[in-house]
Amino acid sequence: MEVFAQQLINGLTLGSIYGLIAIGYTMVFGIIGMINFAHGDVFMLSAFIALITFLILTTWLGISSIALALLIVLVVAMVLTALWGWSIERIAYRPLRGSFRLAPLISAIGVSIFLSNFVQVVQGARNKPTPPMMREVIVLWTGENGYAVALSYRQIVIMAVTAVLLAGFWYLVQRTPLGRAQRACEQDRKMAALLGIDVDRTISLTFVLGAGLAAVAGTMYLLYYGVVSFADGFVPGVKAFTAAVLGGIGSLPGAVLGGLIIGLVETFWSAYFSIEYKDVAAFSILAIVLIFMPSGILGRPEVEKV
Repeated sequence: MEVFAQQLINGLTLGSIYGLIAIGYTMVFGIIGMINFAHGDVFMLSAFIALITFLILTTWLGISSIALALLIVLVVAMVLTALWGWSIERIAYRPLRGSFRLAPLISAIGVSIFLSNFVQVVQGARNKPTPPMMREVIVLWTGENGYAVALSYRQIVIMAVTAVLLAGFWYLVQRTPLGRAQRACEQDRKMAALLGIDVDRTISLTFVLGAGLAAVAGTMYLLYYGVVSFADGFVPGVKAFTAAVLGGIGSLPGAVLGGLIIGLVETFWSAYFSIEYKDVAAFSILAIVLIFMPSGILGRPEVEKV
C-alpha cells in the first residue's frame, strides 16, 4: 500500500509536467489544425533558459532565497521562450499557412532539428545539473515495514502550478475576448476574418501562450529532476503529444487528464513491471483508447459541414 501511494504521488507529479506541455500542443492544433512538433524542443530550450537564469541569480547576483530565485526564473523563462515561440510562428509557420497541409508539418520538424542542434552546439552534449533546491519532504506516514510515504515541496509546487494554470487558461479561452477570437478561428478562420477578428494576431498570441506554458513545464522539469540535456525535448514532447491525443486534442482539461494518465501508467509500470517497457505501456494505452474512442477521452467528434 505504501509503494502504491508513493507511486501515485510520483505519477501525478510527472503527469502534471506532461499536461503543461500537452496544453501547448492542443491550443495550437485547436486553432490552426497543425501539430507543432517543435513544441517539445521549445520545452527543452526553456529548461536551459531556466537553468542559465537560475545560475546567474544564485552565483553571480548572490540571491540566497530559492523561492525568489525560482519566481524570477519562471518569469524570465516565460518571457524569453514566448519570444522564441512568436519568432518561430512568424518565420517558419506563417509563410506556409496557405500552402499544402504537409508543408507546415515539415517546417515544424525542421524547427525541431534546428533547436536541438542549436542547444547542443551552444551548451554542449553533456547533461547540465543544477544545485540542489527544495529537497525538503513531508513524511505522510510510515508503513510497518519501515517504508515512508513522502511528499516533497517541489511535487506540491508542480501540481499546484499545473492546477492554477489549467484554471487560468480555461478562463482565458471561455471568458475573454482573446478566447472568443481563438474559438472563432478554430471554427472558421475565413469567417472570423470577415467578422473583424485579426486572425494572424490571434494565432501568434496562441503560439506565445503555448511557448509560455512550455517554459513553465521546463522550469518544473528542471526543479523536479535537477538536470537537463539537449536531447530532453523529444521524448517528453512525444509523450505530451500522446497525452493531448489521449485526453482529446483541442480540450484543455483533456490535455491535463491525458498527461496525468500517461504519468501514472509510466510510474506504476516502472514500479511493478519492467522499467524498460514503460513507454510501450503508455503508447499501448493510447492505442486502446483511440480504437474505442477515436476523439479521445474528452474530445468532441468532428462534424463535417456540408
